[in-house]
Amino acid sequence: MNKSSLVTLFLTCFIYFSQISKLYSFESPVKNLTIIDSNDSNTKNTSAINNKGLYSIETGYTIQKVRTCQFEGKTNIIGGSYEGTVMAISFDGSILWKNKLSGYMIHDIWCADITGNGNEEVLVANADGNIYCLNQHGKTLWEYTKNEAPMYSVCVVKKNGIPYIVAGSLDLNVYYLSATGKLVKELKSASYSQEKTWGTTSAKSYMHYSNFLRNIKKDANNDVLVMHASNNNIQDRGAIYLFEALAEQPYLRVETKSRGPIGELKISDYNKDGFPEILQGVSNHQNNCGVSRLNLKDNTTNQYHIKRLGFGYSVTQPELILDEGEQKYLFLVGNHIVLVNTDLNPKSEKKLVSKYAYYDMRKVSGTNKIILASCQSGGSQIHIIDTGNPKWKEEYVNLKPKGKLQKIIENTERIRKKLKSYKAPKEQRSQYPIYFMTENTNSGSAKTLANTIRANYDSPLFLGGGFMRQVENWDRSVMKNNVYKKRRDRRKKYSLTQQQAQDFITKWYDEKPDGDTGIAYWGGHGNDPYMFQLSTTKQVLNKANGKKTVLIYPELEDHSDDFAWVMKDLFLPLAEYAKSRNANIYVRTKHNFWQANAYMPMWKPLASGEYSNVFVPSMEETSDKAMDISIASRVGIWASGAVNNWGTRTVPDNPSFDRSRQFSHQRLPNHFLRHLIYHMANGASYLNNFPIDPDYMSLVWELTAKGVLFVPKPNEIVSFSPVHLSMLEPDKAFLEEGSSLKWSTHYDEDFLNNNAFVFSRQNANWLGAKVNKWDFSSYTSKTKDRRQNYLPNYSNGLVLITPPQLGFGADLSAPRGKLQDHLHPLYKDILKEYYSDGRYYYSADGTKKYDASTYYMNIEKDIEERSKLIPLTVTGKVAWVVSQISPIRLRLTVIDGGYLNQNDREAIISFNTVYPLKMTDILDGKSFDLSDKKKIKVDVPCGTFRFIDIILKTPLQ
Repeated sequence: MNKSSLVTLFLTCFIYFSQISKLYSFESPVKNLTIIDSNDSNTKNTSAINNKGLYSIETGYTIQKVRTCQFEGKTNIIGGSYEGTVMAISFDGSILWKNKLSGYMIHDIWCADITGNGNEEVLVANADGNIYCLNQHGKTLWEYTKNEAPMYSVCVVKKNGIPYIVAGSLDLNVYYLSATGKLVKELKSASYSQEKTWGTTSAKSYMHYSNFLRNIKKDANNDVLVMHASNNNIQDRGAIYLFEALAEQPYLRVETKSRGPIGELKISDYNKDGFPEILQGVSNHQNNCGVSRLNLKDNTTNQYHIKRLGFGYSVTQPELILDEGEQKYLFLVGNHIVLVNTDLNPKSEKKLVSKYAYYDMRKVSGTNKIILASCQSGGSQIHIIDTGNPKWKEEYVNLKPKGKLQKIIENTERIRKKLKSYKAPKEQRSQYPIYFMTENTNSGSAKTLANTIRANYDSPLFLGGGFMRQVENWDRSVMKNNVYKKRRDRRKKYSLTQQQAQDFITKWYDEKPDGDTGIAYWGGHGNDPYMFQLSTTKQVLNKANGKKTVLIYPELEDHSDDFAWVMKDLFLPLAEYAKSRNANIYVRTKHNFWQANAYMPMWKPLASGEYSNVFVPSMEETSDKAMDISIASRVGIWASGAVNNWGTRTVPDNPSFDRSRQFSHQRLPNHFLRHLIYHMANGASYLNNFPIDPDYMSLVWELTAKGVLFVPKPNEIVSFSPVHLSMLEPDKAFLEEGSSLKWSTHYDEDFLNNNAFVFSRQNANWLGAKVNKWDFSSYTSKTKDRRQNYLPNYSNGLVLITPPQLGFGADLSAPRGKLQDHLHPLYKDILKEYYSDGRYYYSADGTKKYDASTYYMNIEKDIEERSKLIPLTVTGKVAWVVSQISPIRLRLTVIDGGYLNQNDREAIISFNTVYPLKMTDILDGKSFDLSDKKKIKVDVPCGTFRFIDIILKTPLQ
């Protein structure tokens, strides 16, 4: 080759590589990117690591997703955090980089080399509706969005050697993207789906979302796209669809045979026959969990049912591993690892039980390494298991994560020690009755503490009772409603006579010591409110001899005419009877109930206050996404005088807002502890808890008994916003949308683009999604997404959702009276009322209707301006409440607001209408500098709470 040819070749190559460089580089600044030096203190000693069966890496973040990625010829770990940060971590513990992305939830991560540069890119399916592509340095190369429906799944497939990103959206479609993020093809599920709905629902049939997307290598240049399709994240098992890459139609559909919805999908080939198997892990109760193995050789399915794992809710995560050289399946289920031979013989099963559960698991391809994401109880480490090391099983069983989890344990123990010497100020009133209805007070240190409280304090009180597997079998032929005549709860055995049912329940009144106070039990359920006929329940109340009886009715969410009949036939007669018998009907319902159903005509006797001493509003918030609204609703209906008490509930599946990703097996219930403290500080006095770790949770009993946790009456709270939203009879579309948390095929983009709602994005198409700027959650509690918002900030004061008071829809003759008469006197002349049916706002006289997407600005402005009329406000990632203890003493309760994402927090307190002389933490004695009354900083240690007394210069009137 002559010199001229060489120059020409050089210039051609230079131009070619310049163009390639431009194609994959961007001049815009790197978004939210942090580079961590490789000499970071997290770095481990490599030789020490190699000798371990398990070692841990501290990240400082709650890691919920783990993957592996190849950079510069090395395998690294990719972690996705609770708050949406993506980070790269080396196996020696170095944090290579962090990218905060949008700050919204990460639903899925996939790593593949789509640029051909030898390094894999990181592809992120985000709840904000974006697919993000990051390079090996953590730089965001591009992002793609179709709409704001969350991107839920992502993978890469090849067609003729060209890589395509496949993105599954909760808008029910799949999008093929080029390596540069350009849309190549849109695949609508409606064009091929065979998934049908069942029962009564407005959700659409023959549509689905892509629960999982995976690839199977067909040859060196082509992949098959594997899709698990579902239309219901709680009940549907779904189906596997196989596509040629870019094909319009699947070439195979196989229905999933499993014990519940699918929460994980992995590809393996245990017998090396060239036909991969699709492992599908169930998301379900741990006593009903397992794995479905679809064999693509003959499209048959093997199932493996894992038994006797105990109470809890988890995803079964399967992997094919080498356990000390022997091929096995490893199933991670909560805090259990289950090992079983590849022939799925139950006799080969071995269980390993650790203290804590983990969010995710990933095998490092071609190695014996298994990566565990952070501990579900607040962990910040990831953990590397070497299944080739004989020590790994013992080290897993004994694993006690450090980092944030250790801080949480130490911080709460420090509070318990400080509490022992605490004495309430003399001017603080004694605690009125607080009922812990379903605690375990029979063992360990919890038993000792409960007995001490019984002997020395009048409150709290512990109720007896229990859960009944058997209920009454009675003749329903006389019932005039055919729907509820046929209703039964499949968890119950209908076998007891009326006398047997009565005898079984009333014996609880005689059990010591809990039965001395009274009992709580299921009177029925939304599936079947008639587990006991009305006459049976009345006879039970007759034998209570004045003791407290709480009749728990879970999931009363039906808003049909049939349930209106049940109200007249069962609940209102029972409420009338309970009025004079120290009995309560505990309405433990779901979804939008307290800002929607409660304002339907059938519930008017409750909202009016006619049975204020009987009904107790509570919530069963599993699969819900708007807990910030539910507390505003329950506190609002209580503060209005409609009810005298309200309640709350902590149970293992509370954190589960997406049942197909049910990572809700927290073994340290710190999230429940803070949830309870926040709700009790807002006046909740009927607590329906599932006893996870009662020794830990008993801290709240002692805080209550000693008056540190002050449970106020409505007229003692001074942190309500002067602005409140009054609810009219709910709009039908709002009612349906907020109740449709199972079916995932409601998405209708045209309707959504032309219809704004006051309360929105709560159904199953909006898992972790962005909240609309005009949504109540956005402008009141500053909530940004739809997930697990149990501890909202409400920086301008809690905005109550109440029955109408003065204008449109108000019942001026209601027994409850006026809201202002139940609140602290400071609210008498400063309240401002707005009106809504959940979809629109209305003028005070009802003659004008306003669109939610614009009118909200009027309310937001009013809330901000009128916040200056209450004593103080608090900003920061904290939940807070202020109550008046005495004329010159306020009690500020401030709580780490990270429900599952605990951390050290900073609260900023601004005083508005009061002059503080002194501000002291009542447990640790710390006094705060009051020189700048607009920015008083209060640190809240990770996973904890502070109780601060503020002494005023003049009495608060």
